[in-house]
Amino acid sequence: MQESRCRCGWVTDDPLYIAYHDEEWGVPVHDDPHLFEFLILEGAQAGLSWITVLRKREGYREAFDNFDVERVAAYDDDKIATLLTNPNIIRNRLKVQAAVKNARAVLAIQAEFGSLDAYLWRFVNHQPIINAWKTLEEVPAVTPEAQAMSKDLKKRGCTFVGSTICYALMQACGFVNDHTTNCFRYPELLL
Repeated sequence: MQESRCRCGWVTDDPLYIAYHDEEWGVPVHDDPHLFEFLILEGAQAGLSWITVLRKREGYREAFDNFDVERVAAYDDDKIATLLTNPNIIRNRLKVQAAVKNARAVLAIQAEFGSLDAYLWRFVNHQPIINAWKTLEEVPAVTPEAQAMSKDLKKRGCTFVGSTICYALMQACGFVNDHTTNCFRYPELLL
């Protein structure tokens, strides 16, 4: 029975959180739109709880053209002003502007590397890092790989891509398996 499963200690009893943990968190992502979505959502989370972002995720998908990087990169000041009136997203001017700026940087990354996938996964040598944390307290907030990703993204003009944000993206998109070893998802995500 699903309710009796052992999950990572950060999961609350919120059904949205449970579904995110059980079905998505830590699963390797190689789809550019999905990776771009997480780049934007993890940046939007800065200073907030992840559940706040999860609750607004559908609003983000609608407001940001389903994370179509070319469309987001073309947003102008009028579009940004409109987004800042949308109650279905986090209405922080710097975060909304970062989404547009980051989309433009992602277009350049795709031109250089062929895909956002190829660019991001190179920070872990194109293989998920399999950790074996027994407790939530052991899980780091930052790793050298996340620091390298952050530094390189910033060099390419991205914002809201600090090393903690990059590590959260890496965890969410399966660059690392940071499920604790007692979590039912840990063995399911071993490659």
